[in-house]
Amino acid sequence: MPLRDFYLVLAVILIWAFNNIMIKLGLDEMPPLLITTLRFALVAVLIVPFTRITRAQLPLVLKLAASFGLMHFGFLFIGLNYAEAGTGALLVQLGTPFATILAAIFLKERLRLKPVIGMLVSFSGVVVLAGGPTLPGPLALTLLLLSALGWAITNLLVKTGPEIEPLTMAGWLSMFAIPLVGMGSLLFEQHQWIAMTEAGWRGWGAVVYSAVMSSILAYGLWNTLLRRYSVSRLIPLSLLTPLVVVLLGILMLGESLAVSKLIGGAMVVGGIAIINVRRPKRAPREAVANGNAPPPSSEK
Repeated sequence: MPLRDFYLVLAVILIWAFNNIMIKLGLDEMPPLLITTLRFALVAVLIVPFTRITRAQLPLVLKLAASFGLMHFGFLFIGLNYAEAGTGALLVQLGTPFATILAAIFLKERLRLKPVIGMLVSFSGVVVLAGGPTLPGPLALTLLLLSALGWAITNLLVKTGPEIEPLTMAGWLSMFAIPLVGMGSLLFEQHQWIAMTEAGWRGWGAVVYSAVMSSILAYGLWNTLLRRYSVSRLIPLSLLTPLVVVLLGILMLGESLAVSKLIGGAMVVGGIAIINVRRPKRAPREAVANGNAPPPSSEK
């Protein structure tokens, strides 16, 4: 990977990691479902007028509005209201083992030994986290795990549904997620208008950063990189995101550096790595010797 693209990967990781910090800061000034609704509204305004979906793609987008919009993001923002940013980021990583299990159940994909080991290591990491002081209460823990499950369901839907350009998908699912998350805010939260009028840079910064930087810029860069490199080359680097969140949470939010978080977090991320990371295929020795090995950008 050229150094320029490696820096792009690091930029995406930092943007995603800092998104968790901005959400935590924003939750001091606005309720979680309100921030989520405003975030989706901004994404929809910036993308929907310039994109189109077909009638065949509409059912998938509606399902994604529920699984990714309401379930993943809605529950994530509520869970982060009661959990440390680092712990929340680690727990949401369990979406990968959940996705592996769902693929085995609904897509009849063969569950090999390596993913099973990875899942056991990851879930064992949650048990270690549970024995420490940083694990949130039962409600927040359940919401964060449901957020991870929503991410897993989203992957299953995308894999079995019609193909849609990533930014187009983000814009349209955001538009259809607005009434779902907005209704939740109306039913379970109060004083939304007061919160919006009195919010400062933390609240509105969280909305703008999550929509523009995380959803549009970071995912746009990531999808560009996915066109150049195989998933197996990028996934190991993306696993740095929760670790950066933990570090930023300690430095910027004063979150704890408990031994259980370090060990449990390492086990969660390590299990995800076991599931995702695959040994790259080596080019034939003769091709390498003759300088005919394919460039990394040719791998898809």
